[in-house]
Amino acid sequence: MDTTLHDPLLGRMLDARYRVEQRIAVGGMATVYRGLDTRLDRVVALKVMHPGLAGDPEFTARFIREAKAVARLAHPNVVNVYDQGADGDAVFLAMEYVPGWTLRDLMRDRGALTPRTVLDILEPILAGLGAAHRAGLVHRDVKPENVLLTEDGRVKVTDFGLVRAVSGESSVTTGQVMGTVSYLAPEQIEQGAMDPRTDVYACGILMFEMLTGRKPYTGDSPMQVVYQHISSDVPAPSTLVRGLAPQLDAITVAAAARDASRRPADAAELLAVLQHIRRELTPAQLDAEPGFAAAAQPEGQPPVERTSIMQQLPPDLVMPRHAQPADPAPRPSRASRRPPRQRRRRGWVLPVSVLLALALIIGGASWAWNGLYMQMPSVLGLSRTAAVATLQDDGLTVQVVQDFSATVATDRVISSAPAVGTRIRKDSTVTLDVSKGPNRPAVPALAGLSQAAAERAVKDAGLAVGRISKEGSDSVAAGDVIRSSPGPGSKQQPNTPIDLVVSSGPAPVDLPDVVGESVDQATSDLTDAGFKVAVSPDQVYSNDADAGQVAAMSPNGDSATPGTTVTLTVSKGQQLVNVPDVTGMKEKDARKALTDAGFQVQVIKLNPFGNPTVHIESPNGNQQAPKGSTVTITVL
Repeated sequence: MDTTLHDPLLGRMLDARYRVEQRIAVGGMATVYRGLDTRLDRVVALKVMHPGLAGDPEFTARFIREAKAVARLAHPNVVNVYDQGADGDAVFLAMEYVPGWTLRDLMRDRGALTPRTVLDILEPILAGLGAAHRAGLVHRDVKPENVLLTEDGRVKVTDFGLVRAVSGESSVTTGQVMGTVSYLAPEQIEQGAMDPRTDVYACGILMFEMLTGRKPYTGDSPMQVVYQHISSDVPAPSTLVRGLAPQLDAITVAAAARDASRRPADAAELLAVLQHIRRELTPAQLDAEPGFAAAAQPEGQPPVERTSIMQQLPPDLVMPRHAQPADPAPRPSRASRRPPRQRRRRGWVLPVSVLLALALIIGGASWAWNGLYMQMPSVLGLSRTAAVATLQDDGLTVQVVQDFSATVATDRVISSAPAVGTRIRKDSTVTLDVSKGPNRPAVPALAGLSQAAAERAVKDAGLAVGRISKEGSDSVAAGDVIRSSPGPGSKQQPNTPIDLVVSSGPAPVDLPDVVGESVDQATSDLTDAGFKVAVSPDQVYSNDADAGQVAAMSPNGDSATPGTTVTLTVSKGQQLVNVPDVTGMKEKDARKALTDAGFQVQVIKLNPFGNPTVHIESPNGNQQAPKGSTVTITVL
């Protein structure tokens, strides 16, 4: 008989709109699925309340409150909530689908992080929480499992399921404490009080954990952790990791101070302090790899810690954070001491009984639950063969996909779906993303391609077009690629710029000046230099070339490209015109007459006084002279 349990929500259409496609994660109060919004054809995350809680009006109200609260936030570091609804026994939220992994996955994979990575992650967390705080909302369940790291490097805060609006008193007492034990602020535990500083406390614990690779408080039971929150100060991270900057110690201890008044007022204020600290730290301090102090090596990442509900501690169980000296008093007699001791013993009976009952209930549920479910084991970094064998030994079905990775070696596991630490059924299918090594595209062969074709080939290979330069070439046609740098076949990082050298055609050579030569001689000289020759049918007058000689050439520079056609214009000789007779004229009139006839004029003045006239003209008037030549006149 097949005893496989099928998730009844898989494949179901919620609210005639959302198709449930794949389970992503199981939390303490809800299960998250990947789904499809069939109206908008958009992938969404569907957070569905556990059926056992859906009938509880308080939990249903909390779901609706989460949708309304997050809908008020429009911030890139907060997961958007698109819709809220109910379909039969399924109460759900439709949220932004964020492919990637959680901060817990990252810390489980890497352990302690460098200060730069810690700041790179914590700053966007605080930006999202700061927007919530300024909108009057407190998250109340900040932890690594509720921080998503997207594939494109963004950081998003999710799971505002415990969000509460902050009243003027910033405190609400319900007799219950909800949250994750490792990140609860002392005032939450003692009084159920909360304001933005409770989120700041959780961020201080988070910062300690990222810097050191371990939580500040651990214990064999949640109660042990609770008492440490109340009675012990968070140590400086540098007590576990050598070489951390003092500023990081100071802000971590301040954010996680037991006295809420010593913490930054909200996430925005803590963010401003962190940004100031980042500017003060040197690159060496920011990028320092964690060096653990003696006997302080991390003990391995803990399992995923779920959001839970616990009773607020009775006053006689709360350990005071600041012991006050008692006034001296006479020692009571044995008889007078007995009744109070008996009353105190009776005061312990109810809390202890409640805790024992809860332990039995939780233990029985855990036994039944663990029979069907398990935690997704960590196979990150293992070889493909080892990872598949590990998962198959646990009874899981394995699918393998491959992707490039710049940080994970070839044939090693990059990630898994479901993520490491997620509660999964023991008959689940796990998809492993296995590294193909770094994406190192090869530079294509580009020589001989046109510039446009070469640029397309570079982009198609996943590379970028770099600098374009021109170079003369006798063998490569103008506009085609001569060579590339780096050269063809070399492996490069994606988007590496590839420089192209494009042919401008043959290199220029000296161009002979053939003006004044005969046409035959000019043709021979130009042909020998590698040029072609053409003779213009139109001839011109020239004062520099005799008739039949070359009067002009085009082009006429110092150099030209071999093979260029040089056009020769032949001279008709000098153009002779009649020189006007200007003797006896005043200088001004003589100059105009000669200029109008096409001559240049040179004046010699022998008498600067009176009204001098032209007495001598050379060449003489009424003679023939080349047009454009100079006529000299002497004025007396």
